Amino acid sequence: MNISVDLRTLRAVRVLRPLKLVSGIPSLQIVLKSIMKAMVPLLQIGLLLFFAILMFAIIGLEFYSGKLHYTCTPQHGILENETVDSSEYEVPCGVRRCPDKYSCSDTWIGPNDGITQFDNILFAVLTVFQCITMEGWTTVLYNTDDALGPNFNWIYFIPLIIIGSFFVLNLVLGVLSGEFAKERERVENRRSFMKLRRQQQIERELNGYRAWIDRAGSDPALVLSAEEHDDPCYLSAAVPQ
Repeated sequence: MNISVDLRTLRAVRVLRPLKLVSGIPSLQIVLKSIMKAMVPLLQIGLLLFFAILMFAIIGLEFYSGKLHYTCTPQHGILENETVDSSEYEVPCGVRRCPDKYSCSDTWIGPNDGITQFDNILFAVLTVFQCITMEGWTTVLYNTDDALGPNFNWIYFIPLIIIGSFFVLNLVLGVLSGEFAKERERVENRRSFMKLRRQQQIERELNGYRAWIDRAGSDPALVLSAEEHDDPCYLSAAVPQ
């Protein structure tokens, strides 16, 4: 049974067979080699990005811990026959005032089912990463504005976007672009070298044929020797210049 399981595992390696096509596509080889050579710089940039996210997550813990759980909830004095849709008020409150018959209380799980918050370091890192990717970061900004006010939130979010998104993430593109340019230059230099080497070989063979033709009438015995060796270059080597 263990042998059959091992064989099935080995058969799964067959999915890597299409990678053989890479050897037949020079442009794809350049891309893959560039990515492989960029792994070490990308790892360093990844560490830099992680420390930037961690730093902003710790700052977010100090500013916004527990602040995104306050929302407008219906008061107990609302009559039972009144229809109240509290879902439209499921946004943070604090600076934002609640409508009539609603009060601001900390009974809400939080935005995005409690995922977007700064209550602990894990959720804070996840929220900061969301902001760095610029996917819905304005919603996080508006939620914190509703909870604490818009006067000082820009001090946190503007550096976060500039440093995290515009600077650190663009370093990844810069590293990949640089490695791609280096690899393409290496390929071009190798092609130029092989072309020059082939051209020099053709010139040497051509010079041998020319020497053979030029001296064919002057020394028939030398022509016979070249024919016996089946190498025109033998003539140019045998005849003194």
